[in-house]
Amino acid sequence: MHIADGVISISVAAVTTAGALGVLAYSIKGTKEEEIPKISLLSGAFFVASLINIPIGPTSVHPLLGGFLGLVLGRRAPFAIFIGLILQAILFQHGGISTFGANTLLMSIPALLVYWGAPLLKKLSLFSKAFIGGFFAVMTGVLLLTLLLLFSDQRYAEGAFSVVRIVFLAYIPLALLEGVLTGFAVKHLYVMKPGLFTNISLDKEVVRNQDG
Repeated sequence: MHIADGVISISVAAVTTAGALGVLAYSIKGTKEEEIPKISLLSGAFFVASLINIPIGPTSVHPLLGGFLGLVLGRRAPFAIFIGLILQAILFQHGGISTFGANTLLMSIPALLVYWGAPLLKKLSLFSKAFIGGFFAVMTGVLLLTLLLLFSDQRYAEGAFSVVRIVFLAYIPLALLEGVLTGFAVKHLYVMKPGLFTNISLDKEVVRNQDG
């Protein structure tokens, strides 16, 4: 979901850059030393996963890990995403300089929404909660990408095979797959180390019942 230079208008790029700075400041504020290893580890995971890159028009399709990062890192997720995006831009020229703020928001906002919304799903099973988080993060990113493209140039939505439509259809299978993978990963890791997660309201008795 990397947006290249020249895809969005200058005004949209400026606004998203300012927004990204605000989100990053919120994410970094109050970071404790003991959180650094976990942030570093998941920054690396995000960096590697996003290298699986399929270009589609002005953007690309690749794993996002937004739901997983939101559930594991909570408000620190944008910090990890920011580091991963910097490494991708420097080492592999993924994304663009003028669109760095937009790319940061596209992947950070869904992760934060999953973090904030996780307690609302406390009645669901752990797998269901994580599946929804993974699926929701991808589709929210697609929605944000669509809005940025439309605010920049209405031509992205023109025609039966418009860029907006192609991107939306391309990400639906990925959203389902990422939801399933997030569900299994979170359930497995929660049983092994529940303290790893910042915002999953599920007691250990429920986890034991789910495992049978």
